[in-house]
Amino acid sequence: MSPEATAARRSTRGTDHGTGRGARQTPVREPRAPALFLTLLAVCSAVTAANIYLAAPLLSLIARDFGSTPSAVAWIASVAQFGYAVGLLFFAPLGDSANRRRLVAVLTLVTTVALAASAAAPGSGALAVAVFVASAATVVPQLLVPLVAERAPTARRARHVAAVVAGLFTGIVAARVLGGLAGQAFGWRWVFAGAAVLTLALGLATAAALPAERRHRAGSLFAGVAALPGLVRRSPDLWRACLRQAGMFGAWSALWTSLALLLTEEPYGLSTATAGLFGLFGLTASAVAPLAGGLVDRFGAARVVRSAYLLAAVSVPLFWLGGQVMAALFVAAIAIHAALVASHVANQTLALTTTSTPATANTAYVVSGFAGGATASALAGPAFGHFGWGGVCAVAAVWLAVGWGATAARQR
Repeated sequence: MSPEATAARRSTRGTDHGTGRGARQTPVREPRAPALFLTLLAVCSAVTAANIYLAAPLLSLIARDFGSTPSAVAWIASVAQFGYAVGLLFFAPLGDSANRRRLVAVLTLVTTVALAASAAAPGSGALAVAVFVASAATVVPQLLVPLVAERAPTARRARHVAAVVAGLFTGIVAARVLGGLAGQAFGWRWVFAGAAVLTLALGLATAAALPAERRHRAGSLFAGVAALPGLVRRSPDLWRACLRQAGMFGAWSALWTSLALLLTEEPYGLSTATAGLFGLFGLTASAVAPLAGGLVDRFGAARVVRSAYLLAAVSVPLFWLGGQVMAALFVAAIAIHAALVASHVANQTLALTTTSTPATANTAYVVSGFAGGATASALAGPAFGHFGWGGVCAVAAVWLAVGWGATAARQR
């Protein structure tokens, strides 16, 4: 039996992920992470995750400042996601070998400098470069999640992972809501400057609070990348989690990053600040994450992911109807966030427990998700320009179909 299979058998003993049936838990000796420590990690994840989505609610303001149109600068939002995926490839696998305290501190400093450069960018090209660097360095949450999974008792692992995931998605929502409000009040440049200050404070505080680790190997930036294909090939569960989350996150990204374009143009014509308030519906994520963690611990990942995909499939026609009916957008926003977070908690817990190198497996999982999201976002902008809101909904529907259909075919 391979090391990956042995580790997966040990770490998933309490839950049958294939059938979704709970099994009896055996006592474990892993220390339970203190609530204060989990809270700090969740807040840090919220602040750093928000950096990836700062540009999305500010596209109209950025375009006006640079003398362009919102659809012409929409690609900057997808640049941020591509940057995050690149950062994950090179930095997140170091969690298996490098000193995470030192790594978090260094990445925090790089992110802070890049956000400051974004605030001072003279044009869309310079802004895109700075956003790319900031997003590539802001991978701290994906160094913290494997740490939490390592420290959590087996019977409550998904719940602890969900606590950090809740913080991460709260940050994504805050980026849209507070970013839109602050951008309308003070200008988009001050939003990036404020994010730099928050990132510096929370990142360094988290680095100081991380447990001391006796790791003398610095790790190679390329070793983790080289290990990814073989790791995914040897673990069908990891492969399935990667592809399903890529489909789910792609559908969400296509809809959510384009939503500001719909709301600020006809028939709605909302201001940037008012459109940003729409992101409050995304707070569903914070409520769903702990619930999803409990369901995964009890019923297994497979059943939770199936339910999440069904909910996401229902949300797409609601989003399409929301092109003319605001109430449909309200319901669709709640549904897509609930589906995304439930799927993420289930798939990420499975990814973290299916191999003997959780940080590298987590890298494969999150890179797949964000690559799917970035590609869908990149297609959503032109789709909106050529086909309107219906084109964006079509992109989301295709991503869901591919994510589920490919894995279902492989399973058979």
